[in-house]
Amino acid sequence: MTEGLVYHGTGEVARTSITALPPPPPWRTFTGTGTTSRPTDDGGEGDRRVGAVRSVPRTPQPDEVAMVNAAIRLRRPLLVTGAPGTGKSSLAYLVARELGLGPVLRWPVTSKTTLKEGLYLYDAIGRVQAVGAGDPDSGIGDYVHLGPLGTALLPHDLPRVLLIDELDKGDIDLPNDLLNVFEEGEYEIPELVRHAKHRVEVDVLTADRGHTATVQHGLVRCREFPVVIITSNGEREFPPAFLRRCLRLHVAQPGREQLGQMVAVHFGDAHGVDLGRLIGDFLHHREGVGTVSADQLLNAVHLATSGAYQQDEDWADLLKAIWHPLSAEAG
Repeated sequence: MTEGLVYHGTGEVARTSITALPPPPPWRTFTGTGTTSRPTDDGGEGDRRVGAVRSVPRTPQPDEVAMVNAAIRLRRPLLVTGAPGTGKSSLAYLVARELGLGPVLRWPVTSKTTLKEGLYLYDAIGRVQAVGAGDPDSGIGDYVHLGPLGTALLPHDLPRVLLIDELDKGDIDLPNDLLNVFEEGEYEIPELVRHAKHRVEVDVLTADRGHTATVQHGLVRCREFPVVIITSNGEREFPPAFLRRCLRLHVAQPGREQLGQMVAVHFGDAHGVDLGRLIGDFLHHREGVGTVSADQLLNAVHLATSGAYQQDEDWADLLKAIWHPLSAEAG
């Protein structure tokens, strides 16, 4: 199924950015107005996260390709589940790079994360101090800083890629708090709503360093719903109402071929290292201890290619230490 695909899952850099997406369902059409700038490149973040593109192409994963394309066409968030270290977060960077959608807006979730933090922060104390100091160049917009979610919902011509990382670590109410934002594709900034009677348009800071956006009447409304990738390690279940609004993709632990491709994009041929044997040892070790991550294999390859280690008993002990299990049961 390649006809009509937006995302192909090859890991290649877009030669030209897409100019438009397939039309959304009528109930997922959004009407944000205005123009919002975005960075032209990600400063190397994509290469750091998923590796530089080399001669060995990435083999597309059929389930991944199907679900990403469905999420793009339906304008729905994609909930990606799987064990730690299976590359769930990497999917956001693969999508952004292949489609030429600019830097990924990453929102890491912790137990203290709130919806408002993802949308915007308002520095009330800083503004009061500036007003008290009689700063003539200081406006309210200088003290409003949009977060990753808030920036993703600006009226962009093309969608931004938003990574909500490890949502299952957040407060139990956070998924429900996201529902209205996902449904409506908009949010209000009360401080600017109150200020609108004095000034309708306010320039605010965004999550993109050095960039600003114009907010009218204190309302941010998207024109293209962002490509939302939500990751979860399965530490708890999400509410049915939240799951109903998401598509779901489960990522299994990578096999020999996928691991080989991961190594290739970071290290090329890794001359002088028997990659086949190292990957085989890694898979054998994983069978015995349970969950270990691909990052742990990459750590071993980096040490092996450094030339500082000999393939001896000490090396074998070092590998066992590097490839420690991630699950508490296996410890």
